[in-house]
Amino acid sequence: MTTIFSGVKPTGHLTLGNYLGAVRRWAEEDQHRADALFCVVDLHALTMQHDPARVRRLSRQAATLLLAAGLDPEQCTVFVQSHVDEHARLSYLLECTATDGEMRRMIQYKEKSAQAKEAGDSVRLSLLTYPALMAADILAYGTDEVPVGEDQTQHVELARDLAVRFNQRYGHTFVVPKATAPTVAARVMDLQDPTSKMGKSHAEGAGIIYLLDEPDAVRKKVMRAVTDSGRDVVYDRAASPGVANLLEVLGSCTGQPPGKLAEGYDSYGALKKDTAEAVVELLHPLQERHAALVADPGYLTTVLRGGAARAREMARPTVDAAYRAIGLLEP
Repeated sequence: MTTIFSGVKPTGHLTLGNYLGAVRRWAEEDQHRADALFCVVDLHALTMQHDPARVRRLSRQAATLLLAAGLDPEQCTVFVQSHVDEHARLSYLLECTATDGEMRRMIQYKEKSAQAKEAGDSVRLSLLTYPALMAADILAYGTDEVPVGEDQTQHVELARDLAVRFNQRYGHTFVVPKATAPTVAARVMDLQDPTSKMGKSHAEGAGIIYLLDEPDAVRKKVMRAVTDSGRDVVYDRAASPGVANLLEVLGSCTGQPPGKLAEGYDSYGALKKDTAEAVVELLHPLQERHAALVADPGYLTTVLRGGAARAREMARPTVDAAYRAIGLLEP
């Protein structure tokens, strides 16, 4: 059976981009067709300056939203990364397999280290090395497929390279994974800057729709979305990125092709209004389920404990085999 692994980082509130680009497909497709693991990767949240209480709060919120979005613990494994020691155990072996040059070429390291320096913050070593931990997240489970957005494909390529290199040097140990991406709304853009991804870690939230935004907040953000200098509603990501982003969001909410939708509009205002209402309608059942789950906190705790136990059971044989293969004595 195919094994799938993917995760969310608790560095901010989950967004419409997270849902349309990844989480919805996890719930509607991936958990039903594979042995699927979905993880709150809290260790990755420690690579930058952070508030410990906020990381804990956002980790729990992220896990709750995954369940509210439709992930079923009877169908898939939902857990928190730090609850499974095998991630950290394998990470060091992969650091010993990777090279300094590979780590420094990672796009996110370049971008985030530059941002930290501009802000006057020191750059943590973990920001450089965490792609090895991400590779460990994937390889520990014999993962075949990693459903990710295009901005994360470089990390999956690194995991592939490290798996192949480790297998060649020490004997076949890891499955070599591949990245898979959704065909529609793989990368929802910021409503105020349609050339940038709708990221949950952005300091400004005017262009970001969060999954727990109230309906009026959603409508206000969509109606204030940046469009383009022209008047025609056309689906052209290069020439009209703002309009194209709205059409892709509307298309993802309604299941219709963005190009076909464009033919039905002669004004930006009508497009914005329909997009806003489609998003409100899409988020309503998720928000209702989230409220019910928050009212029963013990259920989430039980799910995460059970998920971690199953994840440990799955990962331990592979990680133990990697320890033996690389030359470490068994305890």
